[in-house]
Amino acid sequence: MSDAMTTTTRPEDILGYWIDEVGPEGWYRQDDAVDETIRTRFRDAWDEGMEGAYALWLTYPSGVLAYAILMDQFPRNMFRDDPRAYASDRVASAAAKQAIGRNWDIRIDEPARQFFYLPLMHAENLCDQDRCVRLICERMPETGADNLVHAKAHREVIRRFGRFPHRNGVLGRNSTADETAFMEEGGYGRVVREIKEPA
Repeated sequence: MSDAMTTTTRPEDILGYWIDEVGPEGWYRQDDAVDETIRTRFRDAWDEGMEGAYALWLTYPSGVLAYAILMDQFPRNMFRDDPRAYASDRVASAAAKQAIGRNWDIRIDEPARQFFYLPLMHAENLCDQDRCVRLICERMPETGADNLVHAKAHREVIRRFGRFPHRNGVLGRNSTADETAFMEEGGYGRVVREIKEPA
């Protein structure tokens, strides 16, 4: 599918909703109403993106930002406890990396800039995790403190296991004994607490 076909969603639609309407206070708070709004307004756009639409969005900074939100963040809202939550991670990551390589992320103000880095934070790849931590340290000096805690926590989980154990059930993966123990002992939340309050 190309942008010339019948796609009706614009980058401005995504950015206007997510950046301006939901805003930082709602980005990471589970809210059934927000999830339903995203499904209603943007599920078709996500389907189109999975078919290869929106290539033109990848030619300018705000377009890539909208694409990254559509393909990385919105599936996590639309498809909670469903494998599709992670189905478009790779295309989101590729787009984000291309934009970062061109320094387009710098042209987007904080805190929205973080959505260039979240596809790296969501990757089950230690190199991407290291890069995410570095980028937040270097490129989010004003609003990145909380993001940095979570970037370090994601990296620590990948360093230990090479994947995110909390995804195993949804993705049909068998958990190791170490992963099961990790989840029973508090999982990701415990890692975050350890980073915030080191012994």
